[in-house]
Amino acid sequence: MKLNNEELREEVERGLVENYIDLERQLTPNGFDLTVDEIHEFKGKGSLDFSNEERDIPETNKLEASDGWWNLSPGSYKIKTNEIVDLPSDVIGFAYPRSSLLRMGCTIENGVWDAGYRGKSEFLLIVENEDGVRIQEDARVNHIVFERISETENTYRGRYQEES
Repeated sequence: MKLNNEELREEVERGLVENYIDLERQLTPNGFDLTVDEIHEFKGKGSLDFSNEERDIPETNKLEASDGWWNLSPGSYKIKTNEIVDLPSDVIGFAYPRSSLLRMGCTIENGVWDAGYRGKSEFLLIVENEDGVRIQEDARVNHIVFERISETENTYRGRYQEES
């Protein structure tokens, strides 16, 4: 069952989401808006295998905002959030791009936030608008929805735990 606004407010106040900017603005009827802390461009290619023994995440170059704005050309970028998500063993998260971003010719791709994950999140921003897009520092770009599941002992223990 997805958390409604009242349940989500209680969970956020208990620490489900930390380091947010404005609870009233970021809390939505069905989720929570995540904001931009950093934008990076990719340098080089990555590698992914079955066991992750040969996984290689490509380096990135942090882009600096100019007068509080990033001016992005078409392409793909890595976004890091301001917020820290701290999922208990009975909650998972799914995120979607904010509809305003879609209306500008951009989208976001996310993984699933597994039960037990804690950290700042990263996701892929794809700018398809041939004229690019401007994104302000701390802009709300991604919308995470939380769902309660049966509690599990098999929680996230991967490489990205405590990501900052």
